[in-house]
Amino acid sequence: MRTLPPVALTIAGSDTGGGAGIQADLKTFRACGVHGTTVITAVTSQNTRRVEAVHTVPLAHVRSQLAAVFDDFAVAAVKTGMLGSAAAVRLVARELRRRRPPWLVVDPVMVASSGRRLLDEDAVAALRDELLPLTDVFTPNLPEAEALLGTRIRGARQCDTAAEALLALGAGAVLLKGGHASGATVVDRYYDAAGRLDITHPRQPHQGHGTGCTLAAAIAAGLARNLAPRSAVRRAAAYVQRALAQAYRVGGGEAWTLRH
Repeated sequence: MRTLPPVALTIAGSDTGGGAGIQADLKTFRACGVHGTTVITAVTSQNTRRVEAVHTVPLAHVRSQLAAVFDDFAVAAVKTGMLGSAAAVRLVARELRRRRPPWLVVDPVMVASSGRRLLDEDAVAALRDELLPLTDVFTPNLPEAEALLGTRIRGARQCDTAAEALLALGAGAVLLKGGHASGATVVDRYYDAAGRLDITHPRQPHQGHGTGCTLAAAIAAGLARNLAPRSAVRRAAAYVQRALAQAYRVGGGEAWTLRH
């Protein structure tokens, strides 16, 4: 008999340009060998240049989508992306506490690559206080970690301090993405109870659209396939680098679309 793929769920916003959000997550899930399910929290009007508009999905329908997925599928891993509001963060956290999926990967999507803010100010506290304690792998970039902790992060020592603070808030592991730091080499730093793991790779000559979404989705897919968190993170980082190296410029903006 054919082995069925494990099921992963993404809770995120939709990207009309197809490079980030739900669209990137589904492409990543398929490439990584899992069946993708979705809960859409927002519908955006965006392309490679900018985010034109954001329409948040009513909370009742977010709750209905969550019920539809969990009531029928054996969800092996969940990944969250753009949640948008404090009310949505609290709803998702409440439902995940009740449903208790085996793995939760949280990408704290706060600002689009175009610069538009995608997470309300009052939602930051809700994410930190209610969703982070449920999280198995937390994947902030440096600006997101700074916003959550209210401090500047510069250099390896401050990264270590920031990661310790995020772990103390309840995250099982933290992947502090280093793409916003300067230098020809990018260092992503993974922290868990066993210590720190540095994942280094050369900086690509172009900016990718949806790299954070893709990375978190690939981690969730690896966890759904029974990889240990460190192995899932390493494989996900390698997947993103391959997809970014083969990225193409399909629109008129500076951000390139990953090839999955």
